[in-house]
Amino acid sequence: MSLFSSIGYEPPYEYLELRKAYEEDNSSDKIDLGLSGQPWVLPVIRKIEQAMALDDALKKEYCEILGPESFRNAATKMLLGENNPVFKEGKVMNVQALSGSGALRLGAAFLSRCLNMKDFYISSPSYPSYPATFLAAGFTNCHTYRYWDSAERNLDFKGMKEDLENAPEDSVVILNACAHNPTGVDPTQEQWKEIAHLMECKKLFPFFDCACQGFATGDPEKDSWPVRYFITRGFEMLCAQAFSKNLGLYSERIGNLTLIVNDPSVLPNCRTQFSSLVDGFYLTPPLYGARIVSYVLNDPVLFSEWMGHIKEMSRRIKETRAALKAKLDSLGTPGTWNHVVSQNGMFSNIGLSELQVKFLVEQRHIYLPRNSCINICGLNAKNIDYVANAIHEAVITVPDN
Repeated sequence: MSLFSSIGYEPPYEYLELRKAYEEDNSSDKIDLGLSGQPWVLPVIRKIEQAMALDDALKKEYCEILGPESFRNAATKMLLGENNPVFKEGKVMNVQALSGSGALRLGAAFLSRCLNMKDFYISSPSYPSYPATFLAAGFTNCHTYRYWDSAERNLDFKGMKEDLENAPEDSVVILNACAHNPTGVDPTQEQWKEIAHLMECKKLFPFFDCACQGFATGDPEKDSWPVRYFITRGFEMLCAQAFSKNLGLYSERIGNLTLIVNDPSVLPNCRTQFSSLVDGFYLTPPLYGARIVSYVLNDPVLFSEWMGHIKEMSRRIKETRAALKAKLDSLGTPGTWNHVVSQNGMFSNIGLSELQVKFLVEQRHIYLPRNSCINICGLNAKNIDYVANAIHEAVITVPDN
């Protein structure tokens, strides 16, 4: 008998399972609306990489344990705004991480180890890896708060507030700063103000996940408004950033974790704790991608070029959303499809039932998760008619219950 015979089966990540099924499908009509395709390598990234390859001054030395300051500080200033008072007041620190997921893991481990936090709240539906990330970090109690209203195809704001009202004090609440993954539904600024007031009264700890700053609306300041607003309310909090979507650096796994505190004197000890955690996880973070992001954020010319790319990507997503809605409307597909254009970012919950999703996968070779949250980037001029017709067919022929 093997030492490993007692190890149980762990169900695979749904998106990876869908991707595998898509790759094994021989149909010429197959479409991946899950992970979806090849990301655009931004021209500004190509330019920087070419320059780096010719720069003999760049070495392959180990990076400092928290990551280069040129990257960390620029990333945090992009998130909070360069003139945010917390910088002058010394109430902020940051740590390079392995993309947004790594930043969440690092932050969760810090909260669990140093503050003994055990309860965390995620939206329903939510990014699939949140539970595993926080449970692996030492949290023991995973809760959900209502988020998606399937009947109205919008934010279940009343349900969200009711669930957070009942959260135990010092619970960590994971909040998407913009372009909620996977629904694409974001609170309005007025709703964010209510959420902040509720969390302040209930003494809940905000942990923002900001994976799409700039990519969501084309405006980095607008996309990070909730984070900046919570700071004005005096919250101590964490925020994870990723540069996969907005810079197309998926494979480089470049992220940043920002900690905001009310008392600057606690930060030296916090730095030692984060250094200890990083040392135990991977010793030092990767330098190559951090250099790329640092060049983009610190050079006004490169930054301006990147802003042009951001606006182009955001515009393309908005146009694709509008095209999908227009085609569903022209087909007379039952129901309202306004939610397709009112949502933000690359993800959209199109509001289909699991049976309707099953029909699309099995009968029309369109691969999407059971919760019908699709990646808009998987749609293009060549396949959008086919997808719209398949959705129409699913809605009129398959029960939605």
